[in-house]
Amino acid sequence: MKSFYITTAIDYANGSPHLGHAYEKVLTDTIARFRRQMGDRVHFLTGVDEHGQKVQASAKKKGIPPQQFCDEVSEEFRALLRKLNISNDDFIRTTEKRHKQVVRAVLQQLFDKGEIYKAEYTGFYSTRQEQFLQEKDRLPDGTWPELFGEVTEIAESNYFFRLKQYQEWLVNFLAKNENFIFPQYRQKQVQEFLKEPLNDLCISRPRERLEWGISLPFDDGYVTYVWFDALLNYYSAVVDRPGVWAEAHHVIGKDILVPPHAVYWPIMLKAAGISLPKGIIAHGWWMTRGSKMSKSTGNALNPLDLVAEFGADAFRYFLIREMNVGQDSDFTREQFLVRYNSELANNFGNLVNRTLNMATRFSAGVVPAAEVEEELEKSLRDLWTKTRDEFIPQCEGYQFHTALERAMVFLTETNAYIEKRAPWKLGKSTEAKDQALLRTVLATIAEALRLVVAAVQHVMPSTTEKINAVLGYTPGAVWRDELNWGDKLTGAKVAGALVLFPRPAPPEKAPAPVAKG
Repeated sequence: MKSFYITTAIDYANGSPHLGHAYEKVLTDTIARFRRQMGDRVHFLTGVDEHGQKVQASAKKKGIPPQQFCDEVSEEFRALLRKLNISNDDFIRTTEKRHKQVVRAVLQQLFDKGEIYKAEYTGFYSTRQEQFLQEKDRLPDGTWPELFGEVTEIAESNYFFRLKQYQEWLVNFLAKNENFIFPQYRQKQVQEFLKEPLNDLCISRPRERLEWGISLPFDDGYVTYVWFDALLNYYSAVVDRPGVWAEAHHVIGKDILVPPHAVYWPIMLKAAGISLPKGIIAHGWWMTRGSKMSKSTGNALNPLDLVAEFGADAFRYFLIREMNVGQDSDFTREQFLVRYNSELANNFGNLVNRTLNMATRFSAGVVPAAEVEEELEKSLRDLWTKTRDEFIPQCEGYQFHTALERAMVFLTETNAYIEKRAPWKLGKSTEAKDQALLRTVLATIAEALRLVVAAVQHVMPSTTEKINAVLGYTPGAVWRDELNWGDKLTGAKVAGALVLFPRPAPPEKAPAPVAKG
């Protein structure tokens, strides 16, 4: 079995989960489940980034110790994973001993090699982003972009990592590895960024300014810069498993691609003599009516509200169906309901109910064998072959939205096939040929449903388990074999019904005003 190691960015423990966190977990889980289906030995890591100035300030504001604050926020993220049916194998916290040991070891190694030095710094600092700024970061009018929040001028002594001496190496690495970052146009953005000279990276904060961090092993008066700490989590979680690390893939948001993951991270690894990951997958942002969702603008959605109302799988389906990995997408409740009603309730759920209902009504709840094949049956089977042959390459290329769209087209054609064959009419006939055709129709739609269920199980794991259960079917060990049209359901005893995607209750109308007088 081939190893496949996949990670999410670790979430900053400074607030509750939002839609962006949920999407990244679902996307990474979809990739992990797909690779398991393909036969890989998958190791899936997620977790939380718990150090830094913002965490220290938030804990102080609540009047509790930073560790207690992190414990509470960490549990919120763990709860999100459970609610979304995320199949992670590990959950790392940067306050754990196993992580701190690796961070300190790498820092000491780099210091001993002369890659880290101490120098005086005078310049501007963004508390919100926890980073030092340069003049080129200003807007044309001389002000600082809003994302930096309050910017102050400071002068202090700090430790610096010799980042700039690796710039030429990184430029050459990206030129030789054109597919290191997905989508490829994100890699081109990194290459544009590298046309400007890099500065060495400040990797410490004086303890009098920041207590909540990992102490530098060579100077206890300083703690580690949060990015130098956080980025090492991907490695610290599997430091004792080199075979796993060799197949690392990182899923992150586009906002932390440059410079943290595409510049700092590969250079840190190169300097420390650690092999680089296989690649980085940078996804886009969720917008609402063209504006980025954020708590500050008041347009952020609580993902758990929708999960509680519609179920995890419907929510997972929308996220994966709606967003082309790498690009931005809009999320409104109205858009969610359109997909939910048209594709899940009216299409997928409808086929499930029709299959169960007609097998119960016309075949005593047992899936019969197909007896004849005419043009309609052949056409549907050929469409599945085309769908299957496109589906796997699309998923391998992270085009899950297109793969789901193809599956929905096949579902639509299956429901159209039922309308054309009209089994309710065939059931009234006493003709032997009509009865044979009826049995063929029942077998055909049951097989079509089984195939779609197999195809979408990495996106909708709970739903597919429920459908297989009511079909009386246990999938085989080889997922690719489950995508071949056959007679696996012949003789299966099915349940009478299954309600999967119930209609949402209409919003309550405000009471009519009472006339006065």
